[in-house]
Amino acid sequence: MGKEYTMQEAIRLAVQAEKDSMDFYRRAASVTANERAKKVFDLLANEEVGHLKLFFDHYKGSEFGDFKSFIDSPPNKKGATIIALEKAIDDKTHEQKALEIAMKEEKATIEQYTLLAQDIVDPLVKKVFEQVVKETQNHYDMIEDEYMHVMRMVDKSDQDTYVRE
Repeated sequence: MGKEYTMQEAIRLAVQAEKDSMDFYRRAASVTANERAKKVFDLLANEEVGHLKLFFDHYKGSEFGDFKSFIDSPPNKKGATIIALEKAIDDKTHEQKALEIAMKEEKATIEQYTLLAQDIVDPLVKKVFEQVVKETQNHYDMIEDEYMHVMRMVDKSDQDTYVRE
């Protein structure tokens, strides 16, 4: 059975993770030349703001300050995801690399939030974690589709064409 401290710690971790994801997607969008990939990254950044708000509203700590100031604060330059993206920017295939990093991070988020949700006592907070897991799976699927497009693989939009021929 979970404890209040455990729940608040889980929410604190989720707040920081969502902020890191939002920053990653904003940065990826800013360096992406492919307009379709840029739109995907912008959409994901905006959805991460929504996730962040859900968790932020349940967090009782004060180290993040107010919501607007927190989302506008500079990215955590020591975060593994941002570091990996900055390295990928130097490559000619940075869109591909950014999408690969994003898929890896979304999968890890799904696993982490699923585990955290198991110990959450408050049904409302548990529901937030479960909702974000579903939305994160949708993010993963969207990123995977875009990755397939960038890599010139058959993506979902092309499957009907190839199956029928």
